[in-house]
Amino acid sequence: MITISTQRISAVLAAAVLAAVTVAATGVASGQPPRNQDAIPDTPGTGPFAPLKEIDPGLPDQVVYRPADLASLGDTKLGLYVFGNGGCSNDGASARLHLLNVASHGYLAIAPGGIYNGPGKSEAPSRPEGASIETYAPTRPAQLSAAIDWALAENERSGSRYYGRIDPDQIAISGFSCGGVQALSIAADPRVKTVVVMNSGLFVEGETRMGGMVETKDLLQDLHTPTLYVLGGPTDIAYANGMDDYAKIDHVPVAVANIDKGHGGTYWEPNGGAAAEVVIDWLDWQLRGSTEASRVFAGPSCGLCDDPAWEYESKGL
Repeated sequence: MITISTQRISAVLAAAVLAAVTVAATGVASGQPPRNQDAIPDTPGTGPFAPLKEIDPGLPDQVVYRPADLASLGDTKLGLYVFGNGGCSNDGASARLHLLNVASHGYLAIAPGGIYNGPGKSEAPSRPEGASIETYAPTRPAQLSAAIDWALAENERSGSRYYGRIDPDQIAISGFSCGGVQALSIAADPRVKTVVVMNSGLFVEGETRMGGMVETKDLLQDLHTPTLYVLGGPTDIAYANGMDDYAKIDHVPVAVANIDKGHGGTYWEPNGGAAAEVVIDWLDWQLRGSTEASRVFAGPSCGLCDDPAWEYESKGL
């Protein structure tokens, strides 16, 4: 089983209680999309830093997730985790439980769009009539790059709340479904130190046409960092695509972790569920060099290797 701290165990136990309440109130079950996302409360994360989500005036078209009390970080530098939304939607709160958990571990997480569900929501702009996922998306890969630009500029700007608090060597890009393709589309960015592709992958045959993007498997050659795929098992509509990506990647270290949750993953489970914990361990290893976190993924008896909830493969780690 995966080894986690006592603090995280306590948070996970508390989340289990909240999960029962959430299922009863909203119909959210394991691997299923919620009937009413607005009724699901924000969850506090399993890390040592209480998180919040907000719209920063300096980045008005994106949602920022961060430790609420930045002074509590002490000497800890914020890593950066930029996340493309499922459906390439403009709801930057569509994976809010996942992103709040990441932020609770001392990361600055950013997702394009506004807060259009749950606590603090506003009304989303109308989608153009007849718009399709193939040709239209309200967010674009360039916004993920812009989030990196903004965060690094804030790190250098005197008077910024982030002044000197971000480690420019700790940058990860990620995304769910269409957002995962967005992440792959900017993977060549030399500032990026790792890529996390969630419930996503490039189409096995032909071009991937999604969210205004037109990509082929050649895009995988842009990967220059260790890469993690998190998939929902054979019932995930992106399973074949993601597994084919994994099979074709042979020039960078890569891993794929499958949990039997389908395309909905664990995003709407408290604190983003088991998938969020795996992503946090990956970030702690790849961005912060945590030996403890590395044991989740590497070694003959790695945590994911021995966890019956997961099917896990890796190359070159």
